[in-house]
Amino acid sequence: MSRSSSPTFCDDEASPQAIESLILDFEEPSENVHKWCKLPELNEFVGSKRSKHSIVAWGDLLYVFGGDNGKRMLNDLLRFDIKDSSWGRVVTSGASPAPRYHHSAVVFANSMFVFGGYTGDIYSNSNLRNKNDLFEYRFNTGQWIEWQVNGNIPVARSAHGAVVYKNSMWLFAGYDGNARLNDLWSICLSDPMPVWNEIQQIGKRPPTCCNFPIAVARDSMYVFSGQSGAKITNDLFQFHFLEKKWTRITTEHLLKGTPPPPSRRYGHTMVTHDRHLYVFGGAADNTLPNDLYWYDLETETWDVIQTEGELPNGRLFHDADVIGDRLYVFGGTVDNNVRSGELFYFTFSSYPRCTLQEDFGRLLESRQFCDMTFSLNGEEEKIGSHISIVAARSPVLREQLRHLLNKENSSIKESVERPSDDSTSSIRQLNRSSNFKEKICIDVGDVNKLAFKVVLWFMYTDQIYPYIKDEHGATTDVMKLMMDVYNFAVRFNLMRLRLLCEQYIEASISTKNVLAALECSQALHLEFIKEFCMRFIIREVHYNQIIHGTDFEDLDKKLMIEIIRRKQLQQHNSIPDTPGQTVLHAPTLKDDLKALLTNEFGEYFSDFVLCLKGKEIKVHKVVLAARSSYFEAMFRSFNPVECKATVKIGDMVPSPQSIETLLRYIYYGDIKMPPEDSLYLFSAPFYFGFTNSQLQAYCKHNLEMNVTHQNVIHIFEASHGIGAKDMKRHALSIIVQQFPSVARHPDIRRLKRELLLEIIDAIADSMLPESNTEVVSVMAFDPYK
Repeated sequence: MSRSSSPTFCDDEASPQAIESLILDFEEPSENVHKWCKLPELNEFVGSKRSKHSIVAWGDLLYVFGGDNGKRMLNDLLRFDIKDSSWGRVVTSGASPAPRYHHSAVVFANSMFVFGGYTGDIYSNSNLRNKNDLFEYRFNTGQWIEWQVNGNIPVARSAHGAVVYKNSMWLFAGYDGNARLNDLWSICLSDPMPVWNEIQQIGKRPPTCCNFPIAVARDSMYVFSGQSGAKITNDLFQFHFLEKKWTRITTEHLLKGTPPPPSRRYGHTMVTHDRHLYVFGGAADNTLPNDLYWYDLETETWDVIQTEGELPNGRLFHDADVIGDRLYVFGGTVDNNVRSGELFYFTFSSYPRCTLQEDFGRLLESRQFCDMTFSLNGEEEKIGSHISIVAARSPVLREQLRHLLNKENSSIKESVERPSDDSTSSIRQLNRSSNFKEKICIDVGDVNKLAFKVVLWFMYTDQIYPYIKDEHGATTDVMKLMMDVYNFAVRFNLMRLRLLCEQYIEASISTKNVLAALECSQALHLEFIKEFCMRFIIREVHYNQIIHGTDFEDLDKKLMIEIIRRKQLQQHNSIPDTPGQTVLHAPTLKDDLKALLTNEFGEYFSDFVLCLKGKEIKVHKVVLAARSSYFEAMFRSFNPVECKATVKIGDMVPSPQSIETLLRYIYYGDIKMPPEDSLYLFSAPFYFGFTNSQLQAYCKHNLEMNVTHQNVIHIFEASHGIGAKDMKRHALSIIVQQFPSVARHPDIRRLKRELLLEIIDAIADSMLPESNTEVVSVMAFDPYK
């Protein structure tokens, strides 16, 4: 279970060079992430409210071109200045493109390129046609230039997609007036003699489509959903520029235990930022949702972002672009076919992802620190595991482990002269006893070995991927395997796994595998699955195909009779489509690990103690080792005396509250904390060797946003104590700016003399004439007023 870097175990201090490299930058205040804000609306004196337009970003400016206002097509060019928060109409030179909508616009170097779209007079319904012209708008000169390109050119189209990759503009799909397209073209925008090239595509490319979004990330182009007639889906497709190959991305959210992708839609937008694709709006089956989804390019999972602030209404045919860490959304068609002139921005977060599932998956694969085994098929094979994780995930196995530990403890007490301390946890008693040689073992009987491995993997990761793949069109063998997994889920009371299996089976049942699933559910006494299979079989669209198949001839006679009788009963009585099932609480991996840290049973199964200022905190070795290379190295090298260790972060002794916060992060990825804790824990990711710097990123943002006159003295004092010079300077500037409020706080009266003198010096410096500019500069960026 190795990481890219593991610090050498040390009792006293962390590397000074490393601690000095952990820099907090407070030059500008941060904003609340995942928050929508509304900017000034487009004034009718500047330009019309619109949809089907384009928007591009250049520097700190947003440029809006074309679209329609509900009565006519537009070809004006509008500009929004991010710094001034103001709208303006751009005065241009040269022949501008004809009024149009559903065109495309991209930025390359210092120019905007507009291709195609739909033109004509929509009021009189005359001269309506698609275009395939290419215009360049030069930002620096305000000039429009129409490109004349020789050779083959793309067919005229609208509602297509266009992106820039390296020096070329790439054009995909759209509607030519008669049919939807899925061809792909490119043109080099830096070539003095540019030509259009049709790309020979390979792989699983999207169906012919229009009104879809397109985005570029990591040498690939992504297309999500769109209008494809009867073929419309919510699939995500990836085009690899270097290989010129398409791939349909299967998210397999059921197998991964993650949220499903957005529903199929058209007229939506998609942008990229950091490692995510962001999808907003569109028309989804006659609704206009305003949820914001993101797709993680690393984990290949979708999720709905929990946002705050002033959310935009649902809309379609809007457009969006990115400046810095903000997504800007403008215009579109809202309810009742009304055009919008609203402009919103959403603040991204760029925190490293949570690695909880990966860390515990790596722990299981490494088989390090195993303190129990599962015996399969009459001890034919034993699989190592960890008492703490198994006890946290399964209430049934928890009671079995408690019984075995109590039994083992009783035998140890009888064989040693000194009785053990009653306050010591059961596992720690065993660890300290030289009589404890054999691992605790649970016999699970004669079972499917692969199915049990899938269940164990789920206990550690909350998913059954990659053991089981291809959630659509599962084979008969996969369906039988899922039945065995489901049986384990019921047996061990793994409610989340049980629901996952039910969803997978319901989504994967087909006329080809339903009879195998029915026989398995009958043999394993899985009544819910059996009922679902029965209802699937007797549906009118399935029944004849199934009973005339060869698999039906080999079916158990009792099941044959039951199917026929159920079909006859259906003809006389209406049966609901799906069996009723009460949805119970299904705790996640995070929920169970939180319970392990905070509940009584977690204390019982603890096997290690962290000591801090006379306080003892009972914890679990495998959780610490899975999440921290520091603890992994400690437990791999030696076991501290009495299974105890004093907590330090380098040469700093943190506060008890900050250690509780640190443990919440280690156990279940929680990052909610007061700013004082963030100061203590800012260097913790390096010292403890976490997989990434997620905690550090949250600490930095928390400090930027939440230092106030009420807690600034405590932070000033703590930053002095740990040598965080930049944080100390930041706190000192806030003390100076808000001194009337800070001076009345009781904390300032207990400060050491040297710190009080620093405050007095800083206040004196702020009163000097030469310091006015600096003080104003600091206050201009003060996020706390």
